Amino acid sequence: MLAKVLSSAALGVEAYLVDVEVDIAQGLPNFNTVGLPDAAVKESRDRVRAAIKNCGFDFPSRRITVNLAPADIKKEGACFDLPIACAILAAMGLIKPDRLQSHLLLGELALDGGVRGVNGALPMAVAAARHRLAGMILPAENAPEAAVVEGIQVYGVETLPQVVEFLNGVQQVPPTHINLQDVFAQHASYGVDLADVKGQAHAKRALEVAAAGGHNILFIGPPGSGKTMLAKRLATILPDLVLEEAIEVTKIHSICGLVPSRTALVATRPFRAPHHTISDAGLIGGGTIPRPGEVSLAHHGVLFLDELPEFKRSVLEVLRQPLEDGTVTIARAATSVTYPARFMLVAAMNPCPCGYFTDPQRPCSCSTPQIQRYRSRISGPLLDRIDLHLDVPPLRYRELTTDSQGEPSEQVRTRVKGARTLQQERFRRTRTFCNAQMGVKQIRRHCSIGPDGQALLETAIERLGLSARAHDRILKVARTIADLEGHETIRTDHLAEAIQYRTLDRTPWR
Repeated sequence: MLAKVLSSAALGVEAYLVDVEVDIAQGLPNFNTVGLPDAAVKESRDRVRAAIKNCGFDFPSRRITVNLAPADIKKEGACFDLPIACAILAAMGLIKPDRLQSHLLLGELALDGGVRGVNGALPMAVAAARHRLAGMILPAENAPEAAVVEGIQVYGVETLPQVVEFLNGVQQVPPTHINLQDVFAQHASYGVDLADVKGQAHAKRALEVAAAGGHNILFIGPPGSGKTMLAKRLATILPDLVLEEAIEVTKIHSICGLVPSRTALVATRPFRAPHHTISDAGLIGGGTIPRPGEVSLAHHGVLFLDELPEFKRSVLEVLRQPLEDGTVTIARAATSVTYPARFMLVAAMNPCPCGYFTDPQRPCSCSTPQIQRYRSRISGPLLDRIDLHLDVPPLRYRELTTDSQGEPSEQVRTRVKGARTLQQERFRRTRTFCNAQMGVKQIRRHCSIGPDGQALLETAIERLGLSARAHDRILKVARTIADLEGHETIRTDHLAEAIQYRTLDRTPWR
C-alpha cells in the first residue's frame, strides 16, 4: 500500500516540487513523517487524522510512514496537510491514481475537512507551470493568486471530500481565471495623494526629482513640518507597476503571508515603514530558514525610515549591500538564499536632538557637540548612498489654512514617467535602470557639463564646504532634473538646483 502525490515548497522567492510518499504497512498503529519536517509539518498527522475521520472516511489503524522528498531540504508550514491526506486515501484505494502525478496539491486542513489558505501559492504555481503539470489543486482563497500564472489550470477547493471527488472524476471543479486588466484597475490605487500636502513646494519638487531618477532622499526638519506626509506619497508619483514587477512583489508578499485572501496580485507599489526598534534580521531578513525582511518587502517600492538617527547603527549598516546591489543574500549553515531588494530609501530626521535647530520660531536648546553626536549616529557610507538631503521648514498658518490645492499625484506621475522613459532609452542593453544607478563611466558619458557649469560646481565644492563624494551625486541629480525638462544637456540652472539638495554636506552641519 504505497502512494505518491505531488506538492511544493518555497525556498527563497522560488519554489520546488516535493514528492509526498505514503507507505501503509502492517504493525502497531503509528504515524511517522520523515524528510526534515519542522514542527508544523509533524503536527499535520493530528490534523490529517481528524479531517479524514470527520469527512466519513476510515483512517487506517496501521503503521503509516510519510516521506517528503527531497529529504535533504527542511520543510516548513502546513501546506502538506492536503497532499498527505490524499496520499493516505490513495494508498487505501479510495482515490484513483490517474491525476495524482499530473496535478500539484497543497493546502492546510481544518479538523472538519475544510481546506484553508497557505503561503507561497504564486511561486508554487510558477514551479508547477515550469514542470509542465496539467493542473494545481489548492485552497479557493489562494486560487486567484495562482491563476495569474499562464500555462496551468488552477482549481480552488473548499473541502477534502470535494478534492477526492474531483480526483476520482465524480465532480467537476471549474478552473479559476483572472482578468489582469481588471485586477490592476481595481487594486492599483492609493489612499493618499500629493495634493493633500499643504505648502512645501520645494520639498514636493525634490520628491518629484527623487522619483524621476530613483534617488534616495533624506528629509531634515522640525517635528510637524510634513516629512512623514511627503514620504507616504512618494509611491503615488512613481510609475505604475508592470506585470513582471507586480509578480515579483506578490511572490515576496505571498511567502510572508501578506497577500489578502482571494487577491490575485499586489498591484500597488509597496510602502514599508518599520519602527526604529527593528532588529537587523527584521530589516534585512533572517531566521533558521531565511525569510524576507523589510528591504525585500519594499522591493519595487519605498522603504521609509522615520527618525533615522534613532535606529541602531548596526541596523543601518546592513542597508549598504541592498542599496548598492539591489539584492540581499542571507547565508546560513544549511542554505544560502538571495532575495530581491531594489527599493527607494526615504528617511526623515530632526535637525538636532530637541528638533528645533532650523526652526525660526522656536529656539534650539542643543549644544554644538550634541548636534554633532546626533548626526554622527548616521555613518558617512550610508549618507553617501543618499543623493538628496533636503531641509523641510515648518509651515506658516497661512499655508495651513489656504484653500488652494497643489498638483495631484497623477500630474506629477506623468512627468516622472516621461523622465523614466528617457532613462530606459539611455541605458538600454545595460543593467542600469535609472540615473541613481549610474557608475563612474556612465556619469562621464551622460553627465558632461560646460565651462559655466564646471565653474559653478567648483564654487560649490570650495565655498559651500561640499565634500568630494557629493560631486558625482550632484551630477546624477542634475541629469535627472534635465530629464524632467526634456533637455539632452545639463544646464547651469540644473546644477544649481542639484547643489541645493546637499544640506548635510554644508559647513553648518559639521
